[in-house]
Amino acid sequence: VQLVEESGGGLVRAGGSLRLSCAASGSIFSINTMGWYRQAPGKQRELVAAITRAGSTNYADSVKGRFTISRDNSKNTAYLQMNSLNSEDTAVYYCTITYGIGVNSWGQGTQVTVSS
Repeated sequence: VQLVEESGGGLVRAGGSLRLSCAASGSIFSINTMGWYRQAPGKQRELVAAITRAGSTNYADSVKGRFTISRDNSKNTAYLQMNSLNSEDTAVYYCTITYGIGVNSWGQGTQVTVSS
């Protein structure tokens, strides 16, 4: 059984910051890539950021310079530091994990709401 759990979402004013955490537990498999997707009402889910086990990162153009993804491999945890938030960042954020055996897992999602 694999469990992926996000936390850290909430309500923040425009220009503020939040840090999301993603913890993977209950798995015997090694983790390769960890990443964050988001989905706003009426829109498709989109990739926000991803990080490999070695630390290579990639970001959506809309968040470059504002968001930073990191990970602690010893804790099987990924983080998404979100700065300079704006209303377009309002969405449900999902953590996704790619395991070494070639399968993916998804978290339940955490709501991020940016107020004006």
